[in-house]
Amino acid sequence: MKNRRWVSIMLVYFLSVSRIEAFKFHRTQPTERISGSAGDVLEDDPFGRLKVFVYELPSKYNKKILKKDPRCLTHMFAAEIFMHRFLLSSVVRTLNPEEADWFYTPVYTTCDLTPNGLPLPFKSPRMMRSAIQLISSNWPYWNRTEGADHFFIVPHDFAACFHYLEEKAIERGILHMLQRATLVQTFGQRNHVCLKDGSIIIPPYAPPQKMQAHLIPPSIPRSIFVYFRGLFYDVGNDPEGGYYARGARASVWENFKNNPLFDISTEHPMTYYEDMQRAIFCLCPLGWAPWSPRLVEAVIFGCIPVIIADDIVLPFADAIPWEDIGVFVEEKDVPKLDTILTSIPMDEILRKQRLLANPSMKQAMLFPQPAQARDAFHQILNGLARKLPHGPDAFLKAGERVLNWTAGPVGDLKPW
Repeated sequence: MKNRRWVSIMLVYFLSVSRIEAFKFHRTQPTERISGSAGDVLEDDPFGRLKVFVYELPSKYNKKILKKDPRCLTHMFAAEIFMHRFLLSSVVRTLNPEEADWFYTPVYTTCDLTPNGLPLPFKSPRMMRSAIQLISSNWPYWNRTEGADHFFIVPHDFAACFHYLEEKAIERGILHMLQRATLVQTFGQRNHVCLKDGSIIIPPYAPPQKMQAHLIPPSIPRSIFVYFRGLFYDVGNDPEGGYYARGARASVWENFKNNPLFDISTEHPMTYYEDMQRAIFCLCPLGWAPWSPRLVEAVIFGCIPVIIADDIVLPFADAIPWEDIGVFVEEKDVPKLDTILTSIPMDEILRKQRLLANPSMKQAMLFPQPAQARDAFHQILNGLARKLPHGPDAFLKAGERVLNWTAGPVGDLKPW
């Protein structure tokens, strides 16, 4: 009864308050700038602070793969494709490798898809090894540092561990040839073998034009308290249950499937984006990996993200104050979700929504085409610029070698 009365008060309030809009902001709309260093970092301009040399690889590493399966342009791993396109026309690109601060190798490792559109991890390590062998043979720059001034986009579920199942990813570990490189990846979890120091965590790709096409009028109130659409169990890959999402999604379903405050289902309706804009809280639980596009969608649509993924490292955490805009719930506390969310003071909810209304916040989560100021492309460049200058340990002595080119599973060593 208490919960229902609280929600009624909240919904009456939101009937009289303009809803946060994702891409277009009225001047009268309440918003709040991110304070302190985080706000400054978010609005940094990377131009003039770094130069990037883009290796020209044979098309079999990128364009030819994409031509074979254009679905790669729309799935959540597409950041590797759009970052390549962005850099080719960016003012940070240099055609003179001698003046480059960073070197980028455009390899589309997530573009080998199953019939249902999921990346196959099996060829990815061999593909990456092949590309590195190529640049080390044809250019002198890799061999100077063994990758310490190179960066790679690795948007797999478990990044450069190149597998969608965590136990397999941990068993493989980060591809040894990438141990000195900077990895730009969607996967982030503290104290995990698939996240090495110095990695830049980015949001997964979510199609900006598609989301913009589903905006609803700002006068429509947020009448949904908690919203989630997705799997609670993965019977095909986890028939006994308990392993998928470490049981957190199953706990959401078992505890709240009949709770009127929770609009949760496995069905993915045509009104999914519209529903998120009508919700106050959007659940962002881990699945097989701790990250998913729901986090991006929640921020874009002004729905307070409820992050259920212990030890997660979130995108651009030095620029986006996740603690201020989201709600973190430990996996063991999922059964208390209703109590946790209904106990949040209204003033705190409204402040989170004002921060979510900040255009810079939303822009940092997107990979728009063409690129726009302060978008995810620029946040990646900011992250790279902050790592400069490279330390003296980046450059090897003549004849010095650190990496073991024959390390790793036997299958990964086969030619690609």
